[in-house]
Amino acid sequence: MTSSTIETLLKSRNAWIKGQRGDEKAALGHADLLKTIAGQYSLFEKLRDKILKATEEANRDLKVTAQDFADAKKPLIDVMKPLGIVLDDGFGNLICEPKGRRFLSGGWLEELAWLAAQAAGADEAVYSQVLGWEVKGFTGENEIDLIMRKAEHLAFVSCKALRSELDMSDRKQRNRLMDAVHEADNLADHFGRENERVGVLVTTDLFDEIKKSARYNALMGKAAVLDVRIIPLEELGWEKLVAAMAELLEV
Repeated sequence: MTSSTIETLLKSRNAWIKGQRGDEKAALGHADLLKTIAGQYSLFEKLRDKILKATEEANRDLKVTAQDFADAKKPLIDVMKPLGIVLDDGFGNLICEPKGRRFLSGGWLEELAWLAAQAAGADEAVYSQVLGWEVKGFTGENEIDLIMRKAEHLAFVSCKALRSELDMSDRKQRNRLMDAVHEADNLADHFGRENERVGVLVTTDLFDEIKKSARYNALMGKAAVLDVRIIPLEELGWEKLVAAMAELLEV
């Protein structure tokens, strides 16, 4: 049985976890909601964007109400309100405060990834943390969304809550996806060791089911060359996500 931990393995690589980690208790408390979001992401995406805009003072006229959630397969609003993720402003409109804004903007994806890591058999996992590092007298830090450990090996995952529909004419969206792959590769180069894997969990639909082909060939090609495992929207569902995390943990 290994005596190593994520922290001891990082220390041997001249790196360390800085500050507070992601709140594991909160992630466990959000488990049902997280799986519900993953199962009906397209609806969540629309409602999330509307709530975030409505929260801004200049956009209160958007009037997000519980009726906007009527098409949900499961009661998203009934789960989010008790958790304090969305609030009633007193006039029947739904808004969010800083904690809810962080969750809706992408914190939920990091929490979901951590839960999936646990289910995939990780011996240890931490999410939403900053790593400090030192190399040849130079110091710096990197934000890492998820680190998993299996025995003596680590795996790293970057989580990107991006627009679900891929628009190939949108250079900004394409660049963000490509940057995510390079960012993950940099994590592998800096903190990884031989046979350790890195992945990018992204909420964008990257596979055309009708044509049975990738929607962004250059992205998939670059990821293949760099050995970065892309986990797209098609694998956001719970069972597929757990399987993807298990693949990253394989040695």
